Amino acid sequence: MESFGHFIRTKREDLGMPLRKLAALLDIDQSTLSKIERNEREPNKDMLPLLAKVFKMTEKDVSIKFWGEKIASELKDEPFGLDALKVAEKQLKYYKINKKTAQ
Repeated sequence: MESFGHFIRTKREDLGMPLRKLAALLDIDQSTLSKIERNEREPNKDMLPLLAKVFKMTEKDVSIKFWGEKIASELKDEPFGLDALKVAEKQLKYYKINKKTAQ
């Protein structure tokens, strides 16, 4: 699977967009975007809606890609990472149900 940084680079290049233009749209330095694309720096989650708009994708699809990699990166070296992920899924469902009932 490709990293989120590689995903950004691929989408940007597919659009024929220079690094400087996407960096300007994201209101970050070119060097920062370059580091994100090379996986030397993590993107900010606040960038997701704009990336979705620029890449003509849903915010959901971009967010899933971002969070999926972030979670996998945290658990990749853990011997029980997959088990922890299953517990986290149950916990998220619990939070969602309780959030709805609290409103």
